[in-house]
Amino acid sequence: MSTTRTEEFTPQWLAAREDADARARSRGPLAALAPHAEAVADLGCGTGALARWTAPRLPGVHRWMLFDRDPHLLALAGGGTPLPRVETRLLDLTRLRPADLAGVTLVAASALLDLLTEPQILTLADAVAATARPAWFTLSVAGRVALTPEDPLDAAVAAAFNAHQRRDGRLGPDATDAAIDAFARRHYRATTFPSPWRLGPDPAPVTRMWLRGWVGAAAEQDPDLPLRDYLARRLRQLDQGRLTAVVHHDDLLLMPARDRP
Repeated sequence: MSTTRTEEFTPQWLAAREDADARARSRGPLAALAPHAEAVADLGCGTGALARWTAPRLPGVHRWMLFDRDPHLLALAGGGTPLPRVETRLLDLTRLRPADLAGVTLVAASALLDLLTEPQILTLADAVAATARPAWFTLSVAGRVALTPEDPLDAAVAAAFNAHQRRDGRLGPDATDAAIDAFARRHYRATTFPSPWRLGPDPAPVTRMWLRGWVGAAAEQDPDLPLRDYLARRLRQLDQGRLTAVVHHDDLLLMPARDRP
């Protein structure tokens, strides 16, 4: 899940969200993935959180290929992935080609789809379909946030945040449906699994970071919203142990027609 443009890929934010990601990811796809997990291509790997989550849950993984366009993140991921064979590949995923996925048995990514444009989704689908391998995309934003207690401005903040997610042609909350459609046209069957973040006072630091990012993106999108007092009110509720949030995401399993779960 994204925050603002400048914060999306910082090691600090990726580290802070790793535990929330781990608790949110659905275990539903694991049984279907197990026969295909020998060699995994991890697209947009960040600091390697998906590999760390997957390693104890798919023991058949022997080779993990980390793809990212950021050499600093790639170095962090390569040094923190607890698998027997780890490879790092510096690559802009908008230029992904079938040859880049040679030898893989599974294509995976975390918090990637909602950052892509429709043409980039089509490029990704073409590359994966050429391998005829399954794909597993976790933690795509679903565009729904439920906060307790409710506030009259919640809906406006959510709408502005979702619009911010769609900036520069990105698909944001529409990404899962776009991927399902793109892969269906390439003879893949899709299954979605809910993977909501559940945030609150424990641990408060990641909730505070998320809240600031969520409101900050909304303010960037719609500067006319009166969000200074809203953020202060919500942070005060968090400090009082009264604020919780459910941030909805989707996990997506895509299987080629010959290999259905």
